[in-house]
Amino acid sequence: MKTSVTGVCFADPSLPAEAEAIAGRLGLPVIAPGPELMLSVRPDGLFITRGGSAFSVDFSSYLRRAAGNNIGGELIVRAAKPDTSASGRIAVDCTAGFGEDSFILAAAGYTVIMFEHNEVTAELLSDGLRRGRSDPATREICSRMELRRADSAAELARLGFIPDVVYLDPMFPQRKKSGAVKKKARFLGELDGPCADGDALLGAALATGARRIIVKRPRGGEYLAGRKPDYSLAGDTVRYDCFTGRTE
Repeated sequence: MKTSVTGVCFADPSLPAEAEAIAGRLGLPVIAPGPELMLSVRPDGLFITRGGSAFSVDFSSYLRRAAGNNIGGELIVRAAKPDTSASGRIAVDCTAGFGEDSFILAAAGYTVIMFEHNEVTAELLSDGLRRGRSDPATREICSRMELRRADSAAELARLGFIPDVVYLDPMFPQRKKSGAVKKKARFLGELDGPCADGDALLGAALATGARRIIVKRPRGGEYLAGRKPDYSLAGDTVRYDCFTGRTE
């Protein structure tokens, strides 16, 4: 596995076994804390760190967006146009990253299958899910989120069912941001980077026959694979390009 992460450290004497287990899964050494990019096992979760900066997947930070009438105003939910009369709605997030968009879709009622090909990113996401499922505030939403550590472009053809929504976020250079958003984007960019073959991923998504395929782009960016969507929804900085499928 190619990664710029140097190893796994632990911040408490009670945690070496957990650090060794994570390091074993990722093929990384257990190392002492330092300024390099590394994973840090702490009593409150698994963090990605560099120097004095640290980030962990914390789904409770999205609860305000998922609460009450707020969820219906989320641009990704508006793009998905969930059929509230139907049960068993399934969304596939092909580029899960740290799971923020998947959490919002799950809060809107979807069962979300998340694909993440980067093993370090998937480890952080798995730890966030573990904590989210044990937190009464996020347990119900996180229970509808399933992580698959695989390349979605290859796995979409083997799903065995037709999803309601397929979501792609092939990443793009971020504008300057501040605070937690900047930190999250920086760490995710270091681990995953932009999608290497967005054209192939879009083709695989369209081939599923999903009710709707959603592609996240910068507001003024080019269409993925040069393919014009059926319609788009734009926010201040991002745009969701939507392709309608089997039922529309």
